[in-house]
Amino acid sequence: MNVAVLLAYVLAIVLLIGTPGPIVALVINAASRHGFKYALITVLGSNLASLVLLACAALIISGVIALDAHSLQWISLLGCGFIAWMALHGLRAELAQQHPVKSAPLMPVKGRSGFFNGFFLGVSNPKDIVFFVAFFPQFISVTADIKLSLVVLTLVWMVADFVILLSYALLMRGNFFQRHQRTISLLSSAFLLLIAILGAAYTLLGW
Repeated sequence: MNVAVLLAYVLAIVLLIGTPGPIVALVINAASRHGFKYALITVLGSNLASLVLLACAALIISGVIALDAHSLQWISLLGCGFIAWMALHGLRAELAQQHPVKSAPLMPVKGRSGFFNGFFLGVSNPKDIVFFVAFFPQFISVTADIKLSLVVLTLVWMVADFVILLSYALLMRGNFFQRHQRTISLLSSAFLLLIAILGAAYTLLGW
């Protein structure tokens, strides 16, 4: 195994996954509104979605399946609509609180919805498949066998994805984040809405 290539890959994905985006915003929003357990379930859903997208990318690189760009655009628009719905729901729920207090009780929710939200948000951004198809070949020399390399790259991504997203959820348990729970929830919901609008515009312009 080429350790130098593996370390470069780990550094690259830590920077990529750690940079705030729709999934990070969703996890922070879930933790601020519903608590750590709900955020953990959301992370698990997102992690499963990453596995699905990574598997699709590996099959494309291996030449097993072909990529249909038109279908990806429709799924992307559907994903943007779902993100917008979650963002508006979060904004409405927080703004409906007429007398917010520092330690407002967390909203009770069903755990399954967190898993679904994380999975659907992750899997409804199929353009990530294109990213993985372009990204993986840069590190495919991590082993001498292409299939083994794809397995190693996928497993490392899955572990890093889970650990980094879980870290964001754990941060929300700190005193500072608890004191600013409502503000963080509002900002993360607004960020999700912005991502939905920009994502839909990007998809439609590239149609």
